[in-house]
Amino acid sequence: MAWSSPPPAALQQSLHALYSDHHGWLRVWLQRKLGCPFDAADLTHDTYARLIGSRRFPPPGESRGWLVQIAKGLLIDLRRRRRVETAYRRALAILTEQQQAPGAEEREIALETLVSITAILDRLSPKAREAFLLSRLDRLTYPQIAARLNVSVASVQKYMLTAVKACYSALQTPHVATE
Repeated sequence: MAWSSPPPAALQQSLHALYSDHHGWLRVWLQRKLGCPFDAADLTHDTYARLIGSRRFPPPGESRGWLVQIAKGLLIDLRRRRRVETAYRRALAILTEQQQAPGAEEREIALETLVSITAILDRLSPKAREAFLLSRLDRLTYPQIAARLNVSVASVQKYMLTAVKACYSALQTPHVATE
C-alpha cells in the first residue's frame, strides 16, 4: 500500500537507516544466490519495495532476518517464473511453420497466466496438486485418481474442492504486480 502523502519524517529516517545499513549486504547476498549482479540489484530493490509496501518494519536487531525472508520469497517467484518461461519457450519452439506463433502481447499474457497458475498450484498440498493436475490435464476420473494416489474418492473430492477454491480465490483477488 502506498501512502497518500509522504511518510512521516521519523519513518523516512528509519527507512533511510535500514536501507543504508543493509542494502549493500543484501545485494551481495542475492548476487551469491543468483550469480548475476543485475538480477541481484533488481531483487534488492524489489525487497525494499515489498517491505515498504507491507507497511510493517522489522524490530531492532531483526532487519536482516526480515530482509532475507522477503528476498527468499522473491527468489522463489523469480525461479518459478523462469521455469515457466523456459517451458513456454520450448513449447513455442515446437510449433511448426504452419501453426501461427502468438504475438508478443499474447505470449506475455499467456506467460503471466502460467506463472499465476503455477503459484496457485505450488501453494496446494502435494496430493491436492496432483489430483487437480490428473483431473484437468490427464482427464482422469475421480475413481482413477483415487486409485493412482492410493486414497479414497472422498479424499479426491476434498482435494479437488481445495484446488478449485484456490483458483477461484485467485480470480477474485485483484492482481498486484510485483516489482
